[in-house]
Amino acid sequence: MTSTQQAVEVYRSLPRFAATRLLSTRLPSLSSTSAAPLRLTRTAGPVLPGPRWGRVRPRLSGICGSDLSTVNGTSSLYFSPLVSLPFTPGHEIVGDLLDDVDDLRAGTRVVIDPLLTCVPRGLDPCASCLDGARSRCDRITVGHLAPGLQTGFCGDTGGGWSQGLVAHRSQLHVVPDDLPDERAVLVEPLACAIHTAVRMAPRAGDDVLVVGAGAVGLLTVLALRAFTPAARITVVAKHPAQKELSRAFGATDVVEPRGALSGVRRGTRALRLSPEQGSDFLLGGVDVAVDCVGSRASLDLALRSTRAGGRVVLSGMPPSGVDLSPVWFRELEVIGSYASGVEQVNGDPPASSFVLAMELARTAPLAGLAQSAYPLERWREALEHAGDAGRLGTVKVHFDLRTTTSA
Repeated sequence: MTSTQQAVEVYRSLPRFAATRLLSTRLPSLSSTSAAPLRLTRTAGPVLPGPRWGRVRPRLSGICGSDLSTVNGTSSLYFSPLVSLPFTPGHEIVGDLLDDVDDLRAGTRVVIDPLLTCVPRGLDPCASCLDGARSRCDRITVGHLAPGLQTGFCGDTGGGWSQGLVAHRSQLHVVPDDLPDERAVLVEPLACAIHTAVRMAPRAGDDVLVVGAGAVGLLTVLALRAFTPAARITVVAKHPAQKELSRAFGATDVVEPRGALSGVRRGTRALRLSPEQGSDFLLGGVDVAVDCVGSRASLDLALRSTRAGGRVVLSGMPPSGVDLSPVWFRELEVIGSYASGVEQVNGDPPASSFVLAMELARTAPLAGLAQSAYPLERWREALEHAGDAGRLGTVKVHFDLRTTTSA
């Protein structure tokens, strides 16, 4: 790591945040990166917070939907006390460890579990962390680190959109030699998809609806086929490449957003009703639905397509202003799926979703999913590409720090 390093940084600016949010909501066809409180800077890099921490030089770092929501100002202000500004985004990371950390030697290639829970913060594990549900940790704002729900949202750790960050031993997972960087950078989102599939908990014979076929939706389909007994999986996909990949990853049916309710009705023999105002809905429908987009329309579709007593899982960051009448009237179970955890699948002993993701990444048809790479200097172009990835036929856009100029 050099004496100074490049990093893309989110900084505090209420006027810029407001302008970016206005552009994103009122004029979504225009790029909002020029107004965003975001800059390419040079810093000394984060310091090691304590023992069992090491420096990591990223090789590749992905751009996630939650990153884009932060950049374009559409993320909920609910998250404002859970971050510390300024921070460097990027939590989908494969990189090289630069220090010896416990049993790991410098030079080890690693992926990072970004959760900043009790152990990295120097605290005794809370009840959730003891149970393996680290995504539910209540102490993500205390300890010897600044507030930050994950690496990439914490001012003290740095993030993947840089030439260097720091990580705790508990966050580090060794990458096998036979797993290329382009697959390894997908391990973190794949671990999240596995956690989502387990949270969905479809039973044998269940009909499942996956709303959205971006990276989150596609990897969720892959995880459903690998780790659950789901029967029919219907995927809502907008663009040609998304439709093709949905089928390759295990979808039974692929429908476009406008015809999604009709597709679910046909597949489940449900009854379709049309209210005087608002969207149509089904009596009957799928057993389990997951919203992998996080828009008002996508969640509305999931709620209106699920049978009475069924389950709706929120995998994408949820929107505001959704009509929750179906939750009440159809007695739906609505649950969240955030980050990763310890999973029990196929009757095997509980295992980290990162361990499961690493194994799946070696064999799954992931070739070409992470081929859209940009050097850090072209960060605006990268973010604009990521924001329009579906239309452009791209699944995952990432920064290639192997090509970034050093100080």
